[in-house]
Amino acid sequence: MTINRVPHFDPFDFGSFAKTAVGFEPILDKVKQISEYMPKISAYPPYNIVKVADNKYIIEIAVAGFSKQQIELELQDSVLTVKGSIESKDVKEEDYIFKGIADRAFTRKFTLADTIEVKNADLINGMLKIWLERFVPEEKKPKKIVINGEESEKQFLAEDK
Repeated sequence: MTINRVPHFDPFDFGSFAKTAVGFEPILDKVKQISEYMPKISAYPPYNIVKVADNKYIIEIAVAGFSKQQIELELQDSVLTVKGSIESKDVKEEDYIFKGIADRAFTRKFTLADTIEVKNADLINGMLKIWLERFVPEEKKPKKIVINGEESEKQFLAEDK
């Protein structure tokens, strides 16, 4: 097999999945949207996402040197945006002998599922901790389906008329 015959692998191509899935178009579109901006994501500031229970998560962001007043959290359209702004300091750049601590503004975005709710946020020892919880609505919980006879088919078809 030559290199020209090797198919391109796209991890976000859901071709075979989409053939058997019904109603997942919004989710697949969201994943595609996320994948488009992934290469543009900065590595600063570093963060962790920790699953602490079946339906509870913590996002930990290393924000050493930032105060609560310099950090802004906003949730809009299932996107959690964390912004950090730095105030100018009295120390001039030329006064540093070595500067290894980054003190630059940042914006970090997290796409949350519709069932995830932001419960709280704390700034503890230079770590911003954002507490998240998943709520499963009643209509999304598993339910038993009763198997009926021919009468239910007639009733079902009659409802459209």
